[in-house]
Amino acid sequence: MRLLHTSDWHLGRAFHRVNLLGAQAEFIGHLVTTVREREVDAVVVSGDVYDRAVPPLAAVELFDTALHRLADLGVPTVMISGNHDSARRLGVGAGLIGRAGIHLRTEPSAAGTPVILGDAHGEVAFYGLPYLEPALVKDEFGVDRAGHEAVLGAAMDRVRADLATRARGTRSVVLAHAFVTGGQASDSERDITVGGVAAVPAGVFDGVDYVALGHLHGCQTLTERVRYSGSPLAYSFSEAGHRKSMWLVDLDADGSVTAERVDCPVPRPLARLRGTLDDLLADPALTRHEDAWVEATLTDPVRPADPMARLTERFPHTLSLVFAPERAPEEAGVSYARRLAGRSDQQIAQDFVAHVRGAAPDEREAAVLREAFDAVRADHAAREVAR
Repeated sequence: MRLLHTSDWHLGRAFHRVNLLGAQAEFIGHLVTTVREREVDAVVVSGDVYDRAVPPLAAVELFDTALHRLADLGVPTVMISGNHDSARRLGVGAGLIGRAGIHLRTEPSAAGTPVILGDAHGEVAFYGLPYLEPALVKDEFGVDRAGHEAVLGAAMDRVRADLATRARGTRSVVLAHAFVTGGQASDSERDITVGGVAAVPAGVFDGVDYVALGHLHGCQTLTERVRYSGSPLAYSFSEAGHRKSMWLVDLDADGSVTAERVDCPVPRPLARLRGTLDDLLADPALTRHEDAWVEATLTDPVRPADPMARLTERFPHTLSLVFAPERAPEEAGVSYARRLAGRSDQQIAQDFVAHVRGAAPDEREAAVLREAFDAVRADHAAREVAR
């Protein structure tokens, strides 16, 4: 069985205020063409279909178009909700849509209920594990602690229990939306840390033939059977080095896996440039970036006049301007934004405590902060579900 694994479409998302809906529509067209030309048997979409719980109408219309085009191909699609999606909204009409071969899996309680597809070698069971917010699903899965590993492990126990009832030789595919240990994050994924832990070990997924992961935006191979497809488009400059693609996966009769990357269309390349303003404007080696979306980091010791206007004369698609003046150590001043870059909410809060009282939080105080952030995240997730 040939699968096309994709995820993290984030329909409705912009890139530094640049509307990406046209590029997202081009990706959908590319996906449909790939399904048709590469004789794909099933499409799997591993969450974050939308960029937010209440997406703009244009994003919903594009999703509707994608569903119709996939259904017209007659190729089954299995799709789960991610942490950016509203599971309840995405799942509206799932039963009816399923009759058209588009199988939406947004309910945690259905983790052990597969979509069964078949080929010449028998059945393949597709298990959809939507994003599992630990605080909201721990009772459903009967776990004591609200952690990612606990709830995913319990969901996978249901998968393995169901798989054990299937005919011998039944192959299995799991779709999951999670941060798995070994994966490399970028700046555009929303933090899902709970209890100070974001990642779960790949061993949680033992016992199935292929795991189609979503959440991280870089295409990655954790093991031959556990892979991230990554997002089809770049959503931050931290992805400038990414090769955006989908996985074309062949699942053989014995469950062995071979995979090939299928590149996605690139609306415009990304470039991260660093140097003084005069150097960036004069360096002939930068000519190749003149048509790229540019993030420019200026190292001038004193902020130059009209830097954006001057930069856009050479690089008309400059979207981000950062100042990082190179000064002598005694003059060095790091901006607040730079001090926060790449730090979690927990780390920022702990740094604040250390700053205002002169001593870092002890373990008990760090735990209190962690519990507070977890409670806020759970409350936010509950409010989104209830909308």
